[in-house]
Amino acid sequence: MQLLQCSSSGSTNITPRFLANKRTVVAGGMRGGGGPGRDGDEAPRDLKRAGFLGAAVAPPLVAAVVALSPLCLSPVSLGQTADIQRGAVLFRRACIGCHDSGGNIIQPGATLFMKDLQRNGVDTEEEIYRVTYFGKGRMPGFGENCTPRGQCTFGPRLQEEEIKELAKFVKLQADQGWPKIEIGEE
Repeated sequence: MQLLQCSSSGSTNITPRFLANKRTVVAGGMRGGGGPGRDGDEAPRDLKRAGFLGAAVAPPLVAAVVALSPLCLSPVSLGQTADIQRGAVLFRRACIGCHDSGGNIIQPGATLFMKDLQRNGVDTEEEIYRVTYFGKGRMPGFGENCTPRGQCTFGPRLQEEEIKELAKFVKLQADQGWPKIEIGEE
């Protein structure tokens, strides 16, 4: 599965000192602004006692809140994730022998990367489906009713729904530059 990272360039580093400064402002003491202690630079006593605990807990807590924030969640639904996993399992079963990581060990100019798919006129789900079902050039067809026989795989055939899932998976991977997908066992 993909792991998402959320970050924003130019953001303030959240350190224990940064958080302690923010706690002081929230508690009513302004840095350099007449709070307790000399020059208002000292935190109130109750914050000093909790300072170590707050400094130790706050950064991981903030990181957890940011990581679980809706802004960082993938727009992919659970159903789409399941489709991707099914497509990945099918790809591993039927295609990975020649097309590992989107490449092509038989014919280097016919990879599953978008630039090659576009150059070969196979850059839509429908075209990927057609080539997977009936075959093209050195690529054997995997459809149940694939003809002529010499153009089709001699191995197990795929059902129409499986080829649709496979075409969707290949298109999605090609659009994303073939990122690594962890495939759970079926």
